[in-house]
Amino acid sequence: MAVTDEAIEKIKEMIVSGVLEPGDRLPKEDELAASLGLSRSSLREAVRALVLVRILDVRQGDGTYVTSLDPALLLDAVSFVVDFHRDDSVLHFLEVRRLLEPAATAIVARSASSGQVARLHEILDEVPPSSPAEVFVENDLAFHRTIVSWCANPVLVSLLDSLAGPMHRARVWRGITDEDAHARTLREHLAIVDAIARHEPEVAAARATAHIAGLEDWLRNAR
Repeated sequence: MAVTDEAIEKIKEMIVSGVLEPGDRLPKEDELAASLGLSRSSLREAVRALVLVRILDVRQGDGTYVTSLDPALLLDAVSFVVDFHRDDSVLHFLEVRRLLEPAATAIVARSASSGQVARLHEILDEVPPSSPAEVFVENDLAFHRTIVSWCANPVLVSLLDSLAGPMHRARVWRGITDEDAHARTLREHLAIVDAIARHEPEVAAARATAHIAGLEDWLRNAR
């Protein structure tokens, strides 16, 4: 387990076990790092990750607090107290996405213009390898939404867009804890664009399927 991932797990355990409750302020950084056996840098990365997925809230000049864990705050995912890694609902959303999105990708591949292909390359070029996880994830969303928006099927577009929210935390989590996520995702995106550019719908669909299945596999192994 990566150091940052271990730090995240330790803070999660404190919240799930009730050591830290909703609304509680975390101990000072040096005290918490020492009590958990972590370096301060690892603790900072863990806190940053948990802020991104709305488990912690940093209040400038006041400290870091556990959020209320109210369902409205956690709309992007299942309740944290159920334990994100053990809940199968995200996998169910991913399964539906894996069934639908390759079909949309194939539709686009049949008639994509050179301008559309160029636009996909522009999107991928917007995020350098050093970008933080949240920027990387937003770019990933933009890439997929752009392809799907061109399939000329508003029902399919709407269905796939509705799946994005529940999967957001899984994408952020992978971006933070999997150091190869950015490079791997970029390779897979470029492979999809290549198939679209060559007007090969079956290949584009197969590559989109493999790409989504990769996130499913990571999530299963992360539990």
